[in-house]
Amino acid sequence: MLVHNAYFLALCAWGLPTALAHQGRRAPKPYPVKGQHNPSAQRVFAARAQAPPLEIRGLSTSGDSANRVDMIFFADGYTEDEKNKFFDDAGWLSEEITANVTFNTVKPLLNFWAAFTPSNESGVGTNGTQLDTVYGLYRPGTELRGVYVGKEDIARAACDSLGDQCDHPVIIGNSDLYGGIGGDIVTITPSKANGASILRHESGHNIIGIGEEYDGIEDGGYFGRNTLLSLDDPIPWQAWLTEPTSNGSMPRVERAVMPLQNYAWTLLNTTKPWAQSFVSSGTFASYVLRISISGTPAASDLRVEIDGEDVGWTPHEGVGMDRYFYDVYSEEPLSGGTHEVSFTLLNASLEGSAQMCSVEIMEYGSEEHFHSEPGYYGLFPSYTDTNTTAYRPTNEDCVMRQVTTPNYCNVCLEGMWNNLLAEISLIDGVNETCSGSTKTVKVALVPLAQLRTDPIDAEESLTIAWKKDGAAIASAANQTSVALDGEDAVGVYTVAVWYETSEVRTMDDEAYFSANATYEVTTAC
Repeated sequence: MLVHNAYFLALCAWGLPTALAHQGRRAPKPYPVKGQHNPSAQRVFAARAQAPPLEIRGLSTSGDSANRVDMIFFADGYTEDEKNKFFDDAGWLSEEITANVTFNTVKPLLNFWAAFTPSNESGVGTNGTQLDTVYGLYRPGTELRGVYVGKEDIARAACDSLGDQCDHPVIIGNSDLYGGIGGDIVTITPSKANGASILRHESGHNIIGIGEEYDGIEDGGYFGRNTLLSLDDPIPWQAWLTEPTSNGSMPRVERAVMPLQNYAWTLLNTTKPWAQSFVSSGTFASYVLRISISGTPAASDLRVEIDGEDVGWTPHEGVGMDRYFYDVYSEEPLSGGTHEVSFTLLNASLEGSAQMCSVEIMEYGSEEHFHSEPGYYGLFPSYTDTNTTAYRPTNEDCVMRQVTTPNYCNVCLEGMWNNLLAEISLIDGVNETCSGSTKTVKVALVPLAQLRTDPIDAEESLTIAWKKDGAAIASAANQTSVALDGEDAVGVYTVAVWYETSEVRTMDDEAYFSANATYEVTTAC
C-alpha cells in the first residue's frame, strides 16, 4: 500500500531542563562582547566597491546592534515601484522564520532589518545572464535551483557600510519561484512555497556552522555538531541520545539504505517518460520515494510510477509552477531485484517548463531495526554522492535534512544558542536613577526567561545576583534593580547573570551563558 504525504512535518521534541551548578563555573563574561568569544563568527566584509544607497527599516529588533546578532535583507531586482513589495517580502520572511519555529526561542538575541536599493530592472537573471539590478542575482540555467550573486563586491560593500548592523546578509531576489544558495552572503527568493524553508536551511550553515543531513552531498559537506563521520569518534549529540549507552559502547546504527538517488534536472516531455532503474536487496521493511518537481501545477499534468504502478502524486496546494518536495511512503517492502521509477508528462503545453529535479529511494528496516518516530535521537545514516556514510541525530526531524520541516532538531538548536551567545552578552547595560533620596541601580538584560514578553515552550531561567562593595545584597536576588537611600547608595555594584534553558544540554563554553558588570555610584541623590 502506498501512502502519499506531500508535506510531512516532523516536529522537534523539546529536551528536559538541565540543572547547572553555579559553583565552580568560569567567571561570567563582561559586556559588551559582540564577537569577543567567537571572533570568527562575526562576518567582516572589506569594502571592494562603492556601497549603494540603502533605505533601512527595522523588521524585528530586540536591542542595540552592538549587542545583538543582526540579519539584514537586501533587495535585488525590485524597482522603485516595487519598494513596498520588497519590504512586504522581507517582513514576511522574518516573521515566517521566527513565529513558533526555527528562530522563535532565540529571537531576543537577534535583530532583523530590510535594506532597499532600487534596481533598474525587475526580476532575477536566467541562463547565466544578469539583469540590470543592484547585486546582479542570476540563475545559471532555467532550473529552479541556485541563485548566484553577480556583483559580490557591491554586496560586500553594502554589508560593510553598515558595521554592526550586518552580521548575516541575505539578498532577496525578486522572483516568486524557488531559488537560493548559502555562503557568506545568502541568496533567497520570496517563494511562498519555499522561501522561508531555504532561509532556515541556509542559516543553519551560516549561523550555527553545521553541514547537510540529506543524502547525495559530496564528501566534506557533512560537518559540525549534527555530523558523526566515524563510529570511532565521540558522538557530538551524546547528551541528546534517546537511549544513552554506557561504558563507551556505541548505540546501534539505524538500518536504512539508499538504492537510488539522481539530481536529474531534466525537462520532461510527452513523447517519452523519464525513467531509471534501481536494485533492491529485498531485505527491508518499507521505503520512501522522495522527489522534487517543478512546472506541473495539476495532478493531471504528471504521472509518477514505480514498476508501472501509479503512486498517486498530487501537487502541493497552491504550488503552481514552483518547485516542491514530495515523499511517497510505502508500508510494503520492495522485492529483491530490479525496479523502475518513471515520470510521464501528460500535459504537452508544459513542455519546456515541467522538470523532474530529483528522485531518491530510501529503504528502512523494521521497527526493531529503525526508529522512524519523531523525537528519537540516535545514529541515522546519510549517504554521500560516493555512497560513503555519515551519521545524523534524527530521522527527519531537522530542516537540515528536510527543507519542508520547519525546525532545527535539538542538536542544531543547541548549536544556535551556543553560537549566538558567543557573539553577545546577556547584559545590555547598567544605569542609575534618583527618586527623592532613593538611588536605583538597574541592569538592562537581553529579554530571556522571566523577562520575555512572549512565552515559549522551553523551560528557562535567568539567575541574577547583586553585590555592593563585595557583599551580597540578598534582597535583590533575581531582581533587575537594587535601591538604597542616601549615602548608603554610594559604592561599587557588581551584577552577575546566568542563563539556563532546556534547549541546551552541552555548552561549548559556560561563559557564553553568563555575564557580569561593575558599576560605581559616586554620589547620593
